[in-house]
Amino acid sequence: MDNKGLIPPGLGYLAENIRTRDNILGASKEEGAKWAKNLGLPKQSETVFFAGCGYQFSSKLEAAMGLIRKMDKTPIGTDVAIGLAGFQRKLGMESLMFRVIGGGDTEEGEPLKAAIKVLNRLGINPGYLAEEEPCCGGLLHYVGAEKEYTQRARQVISKLTSRGIKNIISIVPSCTYSLKNTFEKLEMESSIKVDHFCEVVARNINSLHLHFPRSVKVTYHDPCQLVRYLGLVDEPRQILHSITGIEFVEPQWTKGQWATCCGGGGGFEAVFPEMSEMLAVNRTKELLETGARIIVTHCPGCIMQLETGLKALKAENIKVLDLAQIVATSLEDK
Repeated sequence: MDNKGLIPPGLGYLAENIRTRDNILGASKEEGAKWAKNLGLPKQSETVFFAGCGYQFSSKLEAAMGLIRKMDKTPIGTDVAIGLAGFQRKLGMESLMFRVIGGGDTEEGEPLKAAIKVLNRLGINPGYLAEEEPCCGGLLHYVGAEKEYTQRARQVISKLTSRGIKNIISIVPSCTYSLKNTFEKLEMESSIKVDHFCEVVARNINSLHLHFPRSVKVTYHDPCQLVRYLGLVDEPRQILHSITGIEFVEPQWTKGQWATCCGGGGGFEAVFPEMSEMLAVNRTKELLETGARIIVTHCPGCIMQLETGLKALKAENIKVLDLAQIVATSLEDK
């Protein structure tokens, strides 16, 4: 791996998981695909839904971050962290490890199920590659392993195009950026069109009749990748404004492209855990000052960070939900 000695142990562990297990947590691909078990999504389709690591392994994400923070507070070094990933792989012990350190008991993939429900209502019935869905490898780019990242990007594009895929609807912001913009910068030939979920919903919002089950005050947190890299600022707000029963409120200044970071993303929470939590608390405070009872965002990492902020602040009766969950809950029965 490029610059291995310069990569902090926690990031080295995640990067090794991508290389050896094709996902950042090193869990089994079959386990990650369980969320779609009863949805009947075909594997072969010109349009596919790209679920991404963060949502597929969401209940294990916080547990993994706890393990990684411990790594970065000890003198074990990157080589040992990478060795742990390999040891975990050989023994098939990832599920046990996550249960021991906490997490893994909550149901996976609720935002993913919600997204499929919304897409189906729009008349879009995407396929899903399940355990064959490749990891986009974006973290390798962020840690500076450019050679390995470029190699993986070529493999991902080749795998997707060989299946006759023409359209991808992706929901994790970082995965969407990797599939869309980063691959283009690497000048890789691909005829696949990549859209983020919120783009698809916003384009077709007039065909939906959205009504939230109760009157509630809602605020929105902009994920950095979504707003700064993909430029999707108006689309989530357009969607929220279209839902009756929701009073949409925002901080006066820290919104859109000026939104404060939650302290997650790109492995920052693994390298600087204390600062990451400080940023999470700060951002959560800003959002709570709006008086909202539901904080909506659109990124698995942001969900984790904001829930961390709520716990630190001991804020009760406040929920953090993904935008897909809000839309799915607001679908009126036909």
